Amino acid sequence: MSGIEGKVVAITGASSGIGAATAAYLAEKGARLVLGARREDRLHAVVDQITARGGSAVGAVIDVTRREDLERLTDVAVDRFGRLDVLVSNAGTMAVSPFDELRQDDWDAMVATHITGLLNGIGAALPVFRRQRSGQFVNIASTAAYVVKSPQAVYAATKTAVKVLTEGLRQESGPDLRVTLVSPGFTNTEGVGKGASPEAAAAAARQRDEIAIPPSAIASAIGYAIEQPAGIDISEVVVRPTVQA
Repeated sequence: MSGIEGKVVAITGASSGIGAATAAYLAEKGARLVLGARREDRLHAVVDQITARGGSAVGAVIDVTRREDLERLTDVAVDRFGRLDVLVSNAGTMAVSPFDELRQDDWDAMVATHITGLLNGIGAALPVFRRQRSGQFVNIASTAAYVVKSPQAVYAATKTAVKVLTEGLRQESGPDLRVTLVSPGFTNTEGVGKGASPEAAAAAARQRDEIAIPPSAIASAIGYAIEQPAGIDISEVVVRPTVQA
């Protein structure tokens, strides 16, 4: 199946930011969506906005750190639409801080969300894709996977792991599956400044307002990778503001 129309796409972290923008973009292109997120009220709002415009979407309250939740997300896709064509692993947290602050709960959350969450998605979707002999993983990393800047070391490490795991999955996927890495640069999302000191959070917010690109820019890159003809794999896309060093 080529293009976007009619494809069944599951998206994690779909209640805001890049996930919500991607859901809106793909819905307009005719995709059938299964949206997963932790925040039930925000998730339902996104689903309602899509369906009110004539799109096709269903929501599932999930936590990507729970293996059974990712299995339930893929089950919803298969039960509702009969298949799953794409899994967009987008759920993320950006609680960056200097090591000296010892915010180990934040470190654990980034590891659990970005690494364990990604692996849980692979574990849930790969058997479905193998049975279908088709499917696509779209994994969201970051430009932090390419350039490490203080105080983002833990965040950068987890996003580097996303990059490495995605390349390994691509090499093992064979001729029937597609695997895409999308790495956003500075993007205007609610995670900017999260977990930082008030001064650092304010500085990040100012920089966000000055240079950050909208989530819709990442959504269109994801759509570009999905819409390619079968057998064509957009393996890696980096999207950043032109002013970002």
